[in-house]
Amino acid sequence: MQEKATTSHDFDFEVGEWRVHHRRLKERLSGCTDWEEFNGSSETRLVLGGNGNVEDNVLDFPSGAYRAMAIRAFDVSSQTWAIWWLSANDPHQLDVPVIGKFEDGVGSFFAEDLHNGQPVTVRFLWLRTDTESPRWEQAMSCDGGATWETNWTMEFERA
Repeated sequence: MQEKATTSHDFDFEVGEWRVHHRRLKERLSGCTDWEEFNGSSETRLVLGGNGNVEDNVLDFPSGAYRAMAIRAFDVSSQTWAIWWLSANDPHQLDVPVIGKFEDGVGSFFAEDLHNGQPVTVRFLWLRTDTESPRWEQAMSCDGGATWETNWTMEFERA
């Protein structure tokens, strides 16, 4: 029987300061193929004795910069992570957490949510976490995960 980890080092790769290149669909789940690209920065630090982290982001949208943060926490009993997003544009509203884990170097996290009042499945993927240029992707599905629309990517480079 495999012993459960009491701490997780899955997100240790992200600790520190980063330059970030964002690519985001202008409209989600509408057949839109028009992307906007912009830069930003982030800084991640460990909390909760290493079983959590906080990622502070500056997003330089074409319409103006704003701040947001990702809050992550590892559940020792389930061996899964929860990730919440908090935006300065709506500072009293935490997004529904995506829940998941890393397997074979890929972090996969899912949640059931609403987009424009319609039920969707949200997926976050963390890719290339063993390199100097990790990648994050967000996708949504209206059909329970049979098909996905990737609507936001982030390419990280050490600052």
